[in-house]
Amino acid sequence: MKKITGTFFLSFLMPFFLLSQSPERKVIKIEALPNQEIVLQGDLADGALMPDLSWAWNSSVACFPATQKQKFTGNHVLYTLELPKYSEMEVTVIPDDPNANLSVYAYEIGLNSRKIVPNLPSCIRCEVAHKWDRPHRGRTQDHTRVVSNLVAINRPYQVVIGVVGANGLAKGGFKLQIKIKSR
Repeated sequence: MKKITGTFFLSFLMPFFLLSQSPERKVIKIEALPNQEIVLQGDLADGALMPDLSWAWNSSVACFPATQKQKFTGNHVLYTLELPKYSEMEVTVIPDDPNANLSVYAYEIGLNSRKIVPNLPSCIRCEVAHKWDRPHRGRTQDHTRVVSNLVAINRPYQVVIGVVGANGLAKGGFKLQIKIKSR
């Protein structure tokens, strides 16, 4: 009798447990080695919209201000990799179509952290690149987006990279280049 009751209990409540859990975002794991350059092909169609961007302007994340949110309203394709200690990383996104408006962000978290946007209460650092609103003196911008200043000194970190379409862009191919320089 106990087995039947237990089975009935689980089969009755299991759908409620499944509904209460939020679906995990698909994150592509990249294996990287020190002093390596990685080149991947991606597409925004493989990502998902992220309706809540408030994590980005939270003061303990400080990735981009709310005034720039239109540049991050398309599909987000997420990647993760380890940044070894005594290393620095540069991430470049090159859209297949030079007219496609893409943005990129990358943030560092602890190696064992499972905090993925939009559930990101804090991070060690966040860097971002998007289309400029106005020209910058002495510099020109093309269709590529580059984030740097991702560093690990005395310990390794996990880096999460988000490639995003601006203004609701939901599809379009891109090349993701990741350079890791270690001592």
